[in-house]
Amino acid sequence: MNKNKVVLASFCILASAVVFSACKDPQSTGLEYARNMYDPIAYNPDQPNKNFKNGSTAQTPPANTTPVGFNKYDDFPNTKDGYEAAGANLVNPLPETEQNLIAGKHLFTVFCSPCHGEKGDGQGHLVKIEKISGIPSYHGDAASSRGGLMKDLSAGKIYHTIEYGLNNMGSHASQLSPDERWKVVMYVQQLQKIQ
Repeated sequence: MNKNKVVLASFCILASAVVFSACKDPQSTGLEYARNMYDPIAYNPDQPNKNFKNGSTAQTPPANTTPVGFNKYDDFPNTKDGYEAAGANLVNPLPETEQNLIAGKHLFTVFCSPCHGEKGDGQGHLVKIEKISGIPSYHGDAASSRGGLMKDLSAGKIYHTIEYGLNNMGSHASQLSPDERWKVVMYVQQLQKIQ
């Protein structure tokens, strides 16, 4: 019994010594195993930076430049006219391959099927539990709210709708890159062919 008390007392003294010795320097964060994880090498955007004439880290991109991987469709604003112009002028730049269709189906299942349904019939999970209504089918004689039949929508019109949203559907521009949007368009056009 005395041996257990000695071990317990020794442990308490050792633990107290560790705790109190660690509290000497209030600025200390304790042991640091990967110092480079704490101190970033790059400047923060709001920090001053002596490497530029204006002293700012966040710089305006040079004129007439486009970031890598950025596709800009300013020619087609979020208006009825922009929608019609996109329908007439935008063409899917991706080849219709099995890989692109599989990727488009996956993206459609994740982002679109909760409303539009797995088969594009407008009977997604949210429609079935009556959270939303009025989702048109991509096939058959379902009419688009902007005129025409859903089965006749062009690739540009589908892309424009994914980018900006329409009615209850919000924009998916922040969730899907331009290439991913085109893959979804490719898959939706397959769904349009279902009778």
